[in-house]
Amino acid sequence: MATPSHPKHYCGVFGIFGHPNAAELTYYGLYALQHRGQESAGIVATDGKQFYSHKGMGLVPAVFTSDVLHSLTGPAAIGHTRYSTTGSSTLANAQPLMVDCSKGKVAIAHNGNLTNAAMLRHELEANGSIFQTTVDSEIIVHLLAQPVRSGVSQSSLVDAVRRIEGAYSLVILTEQELIGVRDPHGFRPLSIGRLANGAYVLASETCAFDLIQAEFVRDVEPGEIVIINANGMSSIQAFPEHKRRAFCIFEYVYFARPDSTIAGSNVYKVRTEMGRQLAREQRIEADVVIPVPDSGVCAALGYSLESGIPFEMAFVRNHYVGRSFLQPSQLIRDFAVRVKLNLIGDLVKGKRVIIVDDSIVRGTTSKARVTSLKEAGATEVHFMVSCPPHINPCVYGIDFPERSKLMAANHSQEDIRKFLNADSLSYLSLDGMVKATGQPGNSFCLACYTGDYPVPYDASVDKHIIENRKSRGSGLGAELAAEAAQRRLL
Repeated sequence: MATPSHPKHYCGVFGIFGHPNAAELTYYGLYALQHRGQESAGIVATDGKQFYSHKGMGLVPAVFTSDVLHSLTGPAAIGHTRYSTTGSSTLANAQPLMVDCSKGKVAIAHNGNLTNAAMLRHELEANGSIFQTTVDSEIIVHLLAQPVRSGVSQSSLVDAVRRIEGAYSLVILTEQELIGVRDPHGFRPLSIGRLANGAYVLASETCAFDLIQAEFVRDVEPGEIVIINANGMSSIQAFPEHKRRAFCIFEYVYFARPDSTIAGSNVYKVRTEMGRQLAREQRIEADVVIPVPDSGVCAALGYSLESGIPFEMAFVRNHYVGRSFLQPSQLIRDFAVRVKLNLIGDLVKGKRVIIVDDSIVRGTTSKARVTSLKEAGATEVHFMVSCPPHINPCVYGIDFPERSKLMAANHSQEDIRKFLNADSLSYLSLDGMVKATGQPGNSFCLACYTGDYPVPYDASVDKHIIENRKSRGSGLGAELAAEAAQRRLL
């Protein structure tokens, strides 16, 4: 599989309790979270006695028809949009996952990535658990079904979340409750909203609340478990001693929708401030500032506002391009790149151009942008990036490739500039990026930039377990080896 030109989205989760049209509102919530995952979508609803489920591969509108939504009855539901960071892209791995155990029916939707997944899976299999999927989220389901360990916690839920490590924002559905869980570092966002009729809503981003006209209440705190049922909402802090926060700063840079508010900061404003900060740090004499749509728009606008250089939307995006399409190898040069963005040449001809994007991963797409600008007659092309260079992979749920495929990890800034054929290349500094959020740097995970991983990950443990499993003839050996390789720290 080719390495993506941008990091791919991971997952979006949504849940609602206390509305007669819970499944329909979940559908709209997932629609708003579509940007977080485009491989599969699923909804599980309950009427208090039975679970009703539907999952499918593809985008939310293609997976759910009116008839399907009408069959998902009950006042409570959870939903999930998925991009696979662990486990293959198959319907079996689509979420929410369901189980019927001695404690009743449980469904779970997970955003994130567990760093001790292989170890826990090995332990659970040794104790008789049988896994139906290759996603780490199923480990949580099996842990929830385990007996409570005496002396560790007062409930299987608290016990389960204390055993898993890494990044997780969860929505869990039982016959009588909706539960939201966030890991103690707070890697992934999860917010609480409320509808006019009193129904509670959980969502990865607040833009989902806007669509269904829910009022934002607050964020789920790191380490917090919120339990919503007929009596209202209660809260448990599963990690009262944990202090370090490590919210993924790349949510602000790229992943979250600009109309979402995270940790009290609007994403649009943060990205615009990143562009302003970039202009303060890297002032270039130019005639026009243009963004790479859509991820570079806010930062490019900020650069323009701070520098006084005019802003133009010279690249026009084709919003009807799917994730895959026929790619004639020689019929159209750089077809895969050009089909998505078309350049209005008259806006750049004879001009010194600043082009702003959120990141450079492999660099091939960025090079094509520079080439198209110069072919259109731009006299100079200055490439600006609204975050620092990515030099480390992510093990917490973002599909950053291994270190060997990250351009900035293997080449100097001057080498990258030459590869892009740009007249200059500039990145926003680490301090400048953090400053733009208006929050302290110790509240973020910056591992992809610095190599400081808040939750250590030992790839050698996975390797030992996987080799053990392969020696026993497990058909999942190759799949799990691929998962470990994808998460390995190099």
